[in-house]
Amino acid sequence: MKVDMRQPASNRLLIYAPVPLYRVGEQLFLEDQARVGLRLWADNFATVAAMMPVIDAPPPEGWSPYAAGHIDRVVLHPLPCAYTPLRFARCLGPTRARIAALIDEADILSFAIGGLFGDWGAVASFVAHGTDRPFAVWTDRVESAVTRLTAASGSFKTRLRKRLTAGPMWQLEKAVIRRAAVGLFHGRDTYDTYAPFCRNPKVVHDILLDRSLQITEEDFAAKQRATGQGPLQIVYAGRADDMKGPLEWLEVLAQLKAGGVDFRARWLGDGPMLADMRRAAGQAGIDEVVAMPGFVADREAVIAALRQAHLFVFCHKTPESPRCLIEALMSGTPIVGYDSAYARELVEGFGGGRFVANGSVAALADVISDLSHARGALLDLQRAARRDGQRFDQDSVFRDRSEILKQALAA
Repeated sequence: MKVDMRQPASNRLLIYAPVPLYRVGEQLFLEDQARVGLRLWADNFATVAAMMPVIDAPPPEGWSPYAAGHIDRVVLHPLPCAYTPLRFARCLGPTRARIAALIDEADILSFAIGGLFGDWGAVASFVAHGTDRPFAVWTDRVESAVTRLTAASGSFKTRLRKRLTAGPMWQLEKAVIRRAAVGLFHGRDTYDTYAPFCRNPKVVHDILLDRSLQITEEDFAAKQRATGQGPLQIVYAGRADDMKGPLEWLEVLAQLKAGGVDFRARWLGDGPMLADMRRAAGQAGIDEVVAMPGFVADREAVIAALRQAHLFVFCHKTPESPRCLIEALMSGTPIVGYDSAYARELVEGFGGGRFVANGSVAALADVISDLSHARGALLDLQRAARRDGQRFDQDSVFRDRSEILKQALAA
């Protein structure tokens, strides 16, 4: 294995990342964005060992074949998916032993946590703590709160499972975070929730966009010219999942149409509620002005859609830190949606967003309608959004997180 001479050999990083691998026979498949993230970690450490759960099934869109050596100085370690009590009990002993061996071989430890059964990040944290090894925890949302808030939807079995696990999940999160030497909390919502239980909490961000993908002066000038005329262009990019508020998003659009606002909207992303969204759009009579193509594999096409949009409208219902808001700001597109500490933090510099109380569909429609009729104010908001987005890029955020880990854990 070739070692990057820019990094000291003692900087061997071990992470647990919950993004699943898929496996068909002996062939592994790695998510395309996770591939970028691993390369960015490798830019900052001598070697990277990544523990990831593996699912023995054909991969969904967005996963590509992976073989040893595809990413220089990165080695993947598949761990079993064990999200049921029985499966977790069967896998715990041998998987714990394997995690302990990987911890012994690493210098710096960072584990993503979230969940209950099959949360190998939490298991790794307890193993490290038991051997007096300092470690970092990472999370980009309050998983227990997400589970609790989404327990009202789905089958009876799903609702019951979520209600029974949300409390123990919260206790597990606190137990792990109390033992961590440093907490990397993506966004202000997760930070505000977990900081009281962490000895060294840090607000960090997680994006996978190179600085070169920030909207250029020329493209932004063209965007502003287009914003001054024609229908209002609205976009969202993310999973069609209940926690994203997709049906409320459509309610907002229905109210805009009822109010006479001329708009075109796109929801880019697949998910369990996509069919429900298409059905609801038809029932509301807005299907001709709302496009829902599903998963878009072409990352450049998604970025182009974010740049072309006048507004990024969202109805996130749970405490999380979605990267799509940052990507919108980097595209010069204001973020308009439900209020959260995370969203406010992103635009605290220049004010490139507008927010209403969670669940306030009518208020959100009013904000968008006002901006549609006051294009001068919308142009100002776009300029503010672009300035807010200029502080984000993948190299900077991974370098900052790596420096936090080295300073807190390398000794």
